[in-house]
Amino acid sequence: MSDYFLTAETATEPEEFAMSADPHSSGYHRPVLLEECVEHLLPAPGKVFFEGTLGGGGHTRALLEAGATVIATDQDPEAIAEAGEKLAGYGSRLILRRANFSEVSRILAELGITSLDGALFDLGVSSHQFDTPERGFSLQHDGPLDARMAPDVPQSAADIVNTAGEEDLARIFHEYGDEPAARRIAARIIRERARVPITRTLQLADLVASVTPRKGRTHPATRVFMALRLAVNRELEVLAEVLGEITRHLAPGGRLAVISFHSGEDRIVKNFMRERATEWHDRPEWPAPRRNPDHIFRLLTTRPLIASADEQKDNPRARSAKLRVAERLPHAR
Repeated sequence: MSDYFLTAETATEPEEFAMSADPHSSGYHRPVLLEECVEHLLPAPGKVFFEGTLGGGGHTRALLEAGATVIATDQDPEAIAEAGEKLAGYGSRLILRRANFSEVSRILAELGITSLDGALFDLGVSSHQFDTPERGFSLQHDGPLDARMAPDVPQSAADIVNTAGEEDLARIFHEYGDEPAARRIAARIIRERARVPITRTLQLADLVASVTPRKGRTHPATRVFMALRLAVNRELEVLAEVLGEITRHLAPGGRLAVISFHSGEDRIVKNFMRERATEWHDRPEWPAPRRNPDHIFRLLTTRPLIASADEQKDNPRARSAKLRVAERLPHAR
């Protein structure tokens, strides 16, 4: 298991708390922390960037407008199709691939690109995915219990809910969602699915609410839905993998920017960057400090950047967003 994997003690801040679910909406979310991303990534003509989470294309457009070339990926074929139409005017400077961002090495090799001037990851789920009941992400409208970011993801949320054992369900809800009633909810699911399969979003939402009644404005099933989404798409594991992968492709002076939306993601990014920005390690049992062989970064954000009050007011999704940026050192191998 990765050193940067989410632990059970990690508090979460589900982005669902700040996101609407409008079944009549087809738009993707507005890019968060856009100005801060551009300021830190320094896009310019001749530079090449990897955008691992295309979504609605807002961050990609800003990089393109500055003259850079962008290789952008997304698992969602709908995102690729929509962004391809909106950004067609940038011609060969935009390269789109429907793929998980963990495939970055394969994609760059196919394109013959040996190094990057920067990389950006805007994590989480797009508003379009939440706003489309058929995708099964939102508990505000009825739809199939799916939550797959790509059609070729092998297991849906319904598959997990209806086949996983009670201990596994409790672990998923606890580790991925920090759900305090994880065991009670898992036990209730096991009893219910013996009677009838659990296949709809509102069916599961109502079941969870019967175990943990609503307190305040947050639906009691929010953390369960987030946990299932993370498990279905292996989001935290893939994030930990891609950070190491993308770092190998950054040119000296190249910059890595990551926007996260809950503390599980942010913890992975923070630990990864800080470890690689530490030049020396020292332990009481050592006679002297030792150089860190993984020292390749300079932190450009010692603390995460957050959206301004105006942006948070204008775009509720920005309320939980955190941006961390690191720069590859000139001498790094």
